[in-house]
Amino acid sequence: MQKTHSGNKRPFLFSVFCSPKFFSLFPFLSQFSKTLNFFGFPFCFINRSSSMANSNLPRRIIKETQRLLSEPAPGISASPSEDNMRYFNVMILGPTQSPYEGGVFKLELFLPEEYPMAAPKVRFLTKIYHPNIDKLGRICLDILKDKWSPALQIRTVLLSIQALLSAPNPDDPLSENIAKHWKTNEAEAVETAKEWTRLYASGA
Repeated sequence: MQKTHSGNKRPFLFSVFCSPKFFSLFPFLSQFSKTLNFFGFPFCFINRSSSMANSNLPRRIIKETQRLLSEPAPGISASPSEDNMRYFNVMILGPTQSPYEGGVFKLELFLPEEYPMAAPKVRFLTKIYHPNIDKLGRICLDILKDKWSPALQIRTVLLSIQALLSAPNPDDPLSENIAKHWKTNEAEAVETAKEWTRLYASGA
């Protein structure tokens, strides 16, 4: 990587456009940057990474967060809260050819102090009709419970949740009523899931 004449300093315009003061002067750009991140364009994520480096976060969490911001998984956006870098605002696009296609689902993810020895805490904030997700947004996923391993990462969890939207499993339900509906009349249950997606996830 080529260095400038001033050593490792960032170019002046880069420093200005990625500074918190700049976003305070033009607040609409803060949302714009989040939108670009969501669609795979890391805009000023280095500034956020700098904040993380100055915090007391474990190196593992810093590295995972930097990768989530710089290399977002397709259809998934995850960014830490400015107030608590262990709390993530997550958005997942409904997978194609699933009842959730066209929806944008909001989730929250929290890393406990024990992480990575303990699994992240994740739940849906957007209402969803799914046999493995209850009305409080809690998720029935083995890697969030007994199958968790420190080798797994935030990215793995989010990809697994995305896969769960593609393949609901009524045989291991969290919502008994929805699972029963899925088993007795799958076509009708799928239509209900599509309707909920239109009602609750179209403008998330």
